[in-house]
Amino acid sequence: MRVNLPTYLSVGKIALPSTIIQFWDLGGQRSLRDLWPRYYNECHAVAFVLDATDRERLSEAWDVFDRVFSAPQILGVPLLLLANKQDHPESMSVAEVRETYDAWTAARQETTDEWQPDVDGRSPVRAEHRKERLASLDVVGISAIEG
Repeated sequence: MRVNLPTYLSVGKIALPSTIIQFWDLGGQRSLRDLWPRYYNECHAVAFVLDATDRERLSEAWDVFDRVFSAPQILGVPLLLLANKQDHPESMSVAEVRETYDAWTAARQETTDEWQPDVDGRSPVRAEHRKERLASLDVVGISAIEG
C-alpha cells in the first residue's frame, strides 16, 4: 500500500547501502493531528518531537503524545520521544522531560480505567500494554541549532 502525502508535509530521506529511511514530518498543528492515524499503518517507527523550552504547553503536548502512544496501530513499532532545543539555556533536560511525562501519566491513570481509547476512539488499548510500552520509552535530546 502506498500513502499519498499531502504537498505541505516535509519529507526527508537517508540512503544507506541496504535500505532507504524516509522521514515524514506530519506537523504538530491542531489542524493536522487528525491526519496522523492515516500514516500509522505505513510507519516502521515514530519520532515525536517535543519543544523542551515550552513548559506552558507541556500538558497539551502530553495529551497529544498520549494519543499517539496509545494508538493500537503502532504498538509494535519503535516510539522515540525527542526533546528539542537542548541547546537553549531554559530547556528542560531529558531527565526532566521524562519525569514530567511520568508524573502526568500517573496523575491521569488515577482517573481512568483499564481500557484506553485510541486516537479515533474505536479500538481500546489494554493498560498492561501501555505499561509495557511506557517502560521501554526512550527520551533523546536534540538540538535545533546544532542538529
